[in-house]
Amino acid sequence: MISGGIQHFEDVLDYAGYLIPGGIMLSLFGFLFKNNIKLGIKAAAPLFTIVLILSISLSFSLRNLAASMPKTEGHSHGGGSEHSDEEEVSSSIVVENDSTSEDASNNSSYYFTANEDGSISKLNAVTNKVLATISVTGKVHNVQISPDNKILAATLVPKSDGHDDSGSVHGHGYVLFYNAETNELITKVNVGNHPAHVVFTNDGKYVLATDSEKNNVSVIDLSTSKVIKTIDTGKGPHGFRISSDSKYAYIANSEADTISVIDITELKEVKTIQVGNNPITTAITEDNTMLLATLNSENSLAIVNLATDEVQKIAVGEGPAQVYIQKDSKFAFVANQGTESNPSNTLSKIDLSTKEVVSTIKVGNGAHGIVVSDDNKYVYITNMYDNTVSVIDNLKNKVIAIIPVGETPNGITYKN
Repeated sequence: MISGGIQHFEDVLDYAGYLIPGGIMLSLFGFLFKNNIKLGIKAAAPLFTIVLILSISLSFSLRNLAASMPKTEGHSHGGGSEHSDEEEVSSSIVVENDSTSEDASNNSSYYFTANEDGSISKLNAVTNKVLATISVTGKVHNVQISPDNKILAATLVPKSDGHDDSGSVHGHGYVLFYNAETNELITKVNVGNHPAHVVFTNDGKYVLATDSEKNNVSVIDLSTSKVIKTIDTGKGPHGFRISSDSKYAYIANSEADTISVIDITELKEVKTIQVGNNPITTAITEDNTMLLATLNSENSLAIVNLATDEVQKIAVGEGPAQVYIQKDSKFAFVANQGTESNPSNTLSKIDLSTKEVVSTIKVGNGAHGIVVSDDNKYVYITNMYDNTVSVIDNLKNKVIAIIPVGETPNGITYKN
């Protein structure tokens, strides 16, 4: 847990553990001297031995209690020394007027956007209005809700204040964990300099986060909020999804033209799949038989038969970014982003039974992140260059709402 009060109390317990033995012995000497009590060697030795043993036992108990309390430091990946980066991450919440409405306080459905201006927008899925804005220091790139809908995870890229000789951004990137209802920061975990996407395993055991700078993926144990393994991937790991049985992660390596297949039980890369130029994100059907990957440089979508690793490609819009499969696996959606100088503004809807684009829907400029409501009725798209979210009626294939959010919205997630 992030808490300055807990950290100070932990320090007090630790110091007390060191000082108590001496304090007790001095108090005993003072009591004997004040009351003019004189003890012989035979009487004094057992008394002092018992007092010393009791005081040392109390000392160890307090120090062990201090050591067992939650830590607020960041943890290095290589097993090196821990460091305190508390000043690098601050979180504040601005509540909008709509949050006072009845459906905002009754565990309603929400969707969250990750905004590069250092904010997370929380929107009511009933009213399509912003309920709250969570502000942090840095750039928020991706968000993901936990399988039980209780925790919101977000990747935080450090605020750029220069680069070192290798071109790396100074600072530390994090996965931030929030209470999805109260918007309160629960904890943070250091996952390298440039975290990209974050995904929970369906069994609720782990959270994985890619680091596109260090070419790896961090595995966080949710029971301890600590990184238990950092696994090497291909170059430029970015978006990914995890199979519904929580066995494999499929990571798009944007600079290697491959998909890394990570065995989550063994915590290692077991193979790579060549898919095409510049894969950005992946998606996988509920039965774990079909993998999709957007190929940004090819303006196409790779469809992989996971039984054979055979790759089929279909054309989509310009500069495809994220891909998302609705829960019944009937349709997939591709956000066509384009570039900042030549933005695209379409969403491609693909029938997965025929592997054909059945609808192209005009949305905002720089279409990037996608999520579909759990009932498959609505599709939500972030529009990076318009600073908006488009809401689409999935039956009518029509935009029904456009909502302003933070600047340069990227990832998006849905809480039922």
